[in-house]
Amino acid sequence: MGTRERIIDAAEQAIQEFGISGATTKRIAKQAACSEALLYKHFAGKEELFLAVVIERMPALGPALEELRAAVGRGDLRANLVTFTLAALGFYTRAQGIAGGLLGDPALITGFRALLAERGSGPHVPIQVLAGVLRDEQRAGRVDAALDADAAASMLMGACFHRANLARFVDLPGHGDEEWAAAVVGTLLRR
Repeated sequence: MGTRERIIDAAEQAIQEFGISGATTKRIAKQAACSEALLYKHFAGKEELFLAVVIERMPALGPALEELRAAVGRGDLRANLVTFTLAALGFYTRAQGIAGGLLGDPALITGFRALLAERGSGPHVPIQVLAGVLRDEQRAGRVDAALDADAAASMLMGACFHRANLARFVDLPGHGDEEWAAAVVGTLLRR
């Protein structure tokens, strides 16, 4: 394992153990068995390092969106959307520790926003891609033409985000994640 990977692993571990505010570069460098100077040789700052943790260590939505996009007009639409919904829920569940800490630190969120803008990325991108998939499914006649694809994509992603956050505060009554995902997708597709 290279130095960069060790630093990212150490940052992820530090965030999990101490939260964003406790994941100092000094602590991360110590856990990675390197100097802070070497850490900064690989990453311009904490924002870039934390972005690397999000992009490289969190379950990615990109592959799940690509699978959904590749299945447009084919296969079981409900099952495909349920699979994607579970992937989105997994992403939001894992990303909460970093996201919550970033939101609570004005300097970090400012730097993180700048990095996301520079890379053309951010939490709006999966919503836009999902909306595009829903529009393609409308053209294929598999989704009601009256469905507002942008609103539906926002609602589905928002439901995943909300459930992931709720689960941190309370034990969720009722459905398990798979049943919940099927119910949400069923409601979205109801004609």
